[in-house]
Amino acid sequence: MGDSGHELFDFVIIGSGSAGSAMANRLSEDGNHSVLVLEYGGTDIGPLIQMPAALSYPMNMSHYDWGYVSQPEPHLGGRQLACPRGKVIGGSSSINGMVYVRGHASDYEAWEGMGAKGWGYRHVLPYFKRMEHSHGGQDGWRGDDGPMHITRGVRRNPLFHAFVDAGKQAGYEVTEDYNGEKQEGFGAMEMTVWKGRRWSTANAYLRPALKRDNVSMKRGALVRRILFEGSRAIGVEYEQGGSVRKVRAGREVVLAAGSINSPKILQLSGIGNADHLRGHGIDVVADRRGVGENLQDHLEVYLQVTCKQPITLYKHLNLVSKGLIGLQWLLTKSGHGATNHFESCAFIRSAAGVDYPDIQFHFLPVAIRYDGKAPAPAHGFQVHVGPMRSDSRGWVRLSSPDPKAAPEIQFNYMSTDKDWEDFRTCIRLAREVFEQEAFEPFHDRELTPGADKQTDEELNEFIREEVESAYHPSGTCRMGAADDAMAVVDPECRVIGVEGLRLADSSIMPRITNGNLNGPSIMIGEKASDHILDRQPLPPSNQQAWMHPDWQTEQR
Repeated sequence: MGDSGHELFDFVIIGSGSAGSAMANRLSEDGNHSVLVLEYGGTDIGPLIQMPAALSYPMNMSHYDWGYVSQPEPHLGGRQLACPRGKVIGGSSSINGMVYVRGHASDYEAWEGMGAKGWGYRHVLPYFKRMEHSHGGQDGWRGDDGPMHITRGVRRNPLFHAFVDAGKQAGYEVTEDYNGEKQEGFGAMEMTVWKGRRWSTANAYLRPALKRDNVSMKRGALVRRILFEGSRAIGVEYEQGGSVRKVRAGREVVLAAGSINSPKILQLSGIGNADHLRGHGIDVVADRRGVGENLQDHLEVYLQVTCKQPITLYKHLNLVSKGLIGLQWLLTKSGHGATNHFESCAFIRSAAGVDYPDIQFHFLPVAIRYDGKAPAPAHGFQVHVGPMRSDSRGWVRLSSPDPKAAPEIQFNYMSTDKDWEDFRTCIRLAREVFEQEAFEPFHDRELTPGADKQTDEELNEFIREEVESAYHPSGTCRMGAADDAMAVVDPECRVIGVEGLRLADSSIMPRITNGNLNGPSIMIGEKASDHILDRQPLPPSNQQAWMHPDWQTEQR
């Protein structure tokens, strides 16, 4: 690499996703550093990605998605679950459901308790504020001039209000802003949509950064490995257009390839469990047993009910209506095409003695699967529900030393008795909400699981066959104290055991946050940028999040 023919940049960022795009922007902001972004995917321009309502398409297209699937899951009868990851500018923020959730204050307190010093709620709240441009959020708790526009749906459909009213009737809290002071309760859901378009990190951070002279991007660049001199990262080897190339990093290599590809790239580069690496003929640079371990995700089931009134989105599932919605969106960026249709939600606690919400509801005014397939043959509505803090842990490991080979992914879903108990609780609590008076004008009959499924065994069978990933893989390169043998990065996002290499994306989460992971992933990129530039972190906040005063004795 001493050859001066190799390109040299201060920072080489691997991945243009939620954290990578944020870092590309922040690291180049003052104009003092040159930044290169390596991205394997192609352009995100086009209605399938930019139109919010088309969200089920890019997630299922090999053009935009790495197409990963899990190994046969032992506790789900050997099912292999899809694990979509964005292979496009903006990464998974360009193919996700656009739901925006910060997570609960207590999630970050837990991180700090697990060795992620300086990542408590008081430390991360200022970064959430810095990244946000909130429309309709709670004053004093939200950012109002950041790059990420966060909006709310118009909630025209009466079902959105019925859901919140039913929650209130069932005795739950209502919250005006679950991303503000009080997460717990029923309320309006927020989305990363702006002026009718998907507001991905490509739109919010990367496009403005690429206008600067000191930022460039290489598309179609498949990273093969990080290059080391001794234990110092000095550059990246990648393949583009059939030829293998190298680029040098004068200051640091920054890995932001996500919770599946980041551990894969570390392992290909010689950082990981030494025995595993040697088994694939890879020279060990740093023996870090935690690389690829601690894989976590959220699972969910759909509770679907047929609707007495013809007011659901079912009437728009035909080609003519879809065409008209698409046309309206192309011309005006408004109408049914301009929303992800997740416009009401809830965060509740599963039992007394649980100190903060561990169940999330996404409500949708149509009965349809996430992949857009098998819509119920009738007007209906549904809630996606699942537990937020499963103890099940999986792993991501190399299947081969070939950088083009998909890694082996084993989530080990539903591996504890508590997982099953929590899921049955979710279904029963969701049913109770749908049985409230507010749904009386709409609730016809339960399609799934079906009113005939009541016993633990019947519900377990339904869960085993129907549970789906909410697509929140995380935790595979967890952050912790530098002397923690299972930690992969320290609290400054430095990869432990080597120099000149940082890692910042959802893989560094010590534990999965409650809710969708896009918001926290962007926050990680924002905060990591200050660590990388050796800046004083933003001053900690002294704001205290709301906790249910009777959580020890009351479930609601």
